[in-house]
Amino acid sequence: MSIAIVILNWNGVDMMRRYLPIVLENSAEYAEVWVADNASTDNSMEMLRQQFPQVKTIQLDRNYGFAEGYNRALKQIDAEFYVLLNSDVEVTRLWLAPLYIMMNEYPDIAACQPKLLSVADKHRFEYAGASGGFIDRYGYPYCRGRVFDTVEPDEGQYNEATEVHWATGACLMVRAADYWRVGGLDGRFFAHNEEIDLCWRLRLLGKRILCVPDSTVYHVGGGTLPKGNPKKTFLNFRNNLTMLYKNLPEEDLERVMNVRRWLDYLAAFQTLILNGNVGDFKAIFKARRAFRKWRHDFDADRAEIQRQRVKTHIEERANISILWQYYARGRKTFSQIFGE
Repeated sequence: MSIAIVILNWNGVDMMRRYLPIVLENSAEYAEVWVADNASTDNSMEMLRQQFPQVKTIQLDRNYGFAEGYNRALKQIDAEFYVLLNSDVEVTRLWLAPLYIMMNEYPDIAACQPKLLSVADKHRFEYAGASGGFIDRYGYPYCRGRVFDTVEPDEGQYNEATEVHWATGACLMVRAADYWRVGGLDGRFFAHNEEIDLCWRLRLLGKRILCVPDSTVYHVGGGTLPKGNPKKTFLNFRNNLTMLYKNLPEEDLERVMNVRRWLDYLAAFQTLILNGNVGDFKAIFKARRAFRKWRHDFDADRAEIQRQRVKTHIEERANISILWQYYARGRKTFSQIFGE
């Protein structure tokens, strides 16, 4: 079985100096390690040539973003399993084995992730994936261990392997055949929500996505676009709406999109009035305009996804509003909401 660990880099020379040696120490015996560079303007590639000549490299001609950058890189790599790994992830000694064992034993598992903890506080989950991702009825993502801005300490409460709706792109093992069966990540997204979209398309084909907490890694997070950046807000809202448009069943589409319109406007005015954040306020309106402008570019995608799907009801898409649970009912954690 061949495994390729692929780090997509963009001006991440400092992160690679810090974390790439740990990846090599704990992974190189079992997998090839690649760095695909999104046309960095720092000295990333020179540093790799000098300090890590054993790492295989791919040089892309411009910054294609997370989604298309990975697509272009992975097309050049022959492996049965890909591991998409952020440059700011600190792996642990036996991180790879539990993921590989699970994927190898169950062919219907298309992708999985480890438990994601924070580099800054190694006893606390990390925002970007925690212990496995889900979405609510209206497309809002949350995790075991993180709901909106409430990030829990890791006390072993989510240590069982479980099926999830999405696995984090910060550390994602995916079966190459399944990745390409659905066309890979949607390069038009550039970044944000692309792994949720990918996993949703896989789930609609009857494939399973798992979190495997026997594997643990630590994530810095927010390295490219920190939280509160208007561009990140724009990408999150635009891509989330696009993901819903592509993947929702026909019977849910109109109602969900109508509700989301009002929820998005509410979020925009909340961020302006309560937080005084003019940048995010404008970014949300800009994202909705961008979605309306390009929505029909995805008509063919939607038609094909709906035609091929073998599942209508995705169990990990909760039939609740996570906003209502969090803000109205005061249930701030996954355990409080779902009674675990």
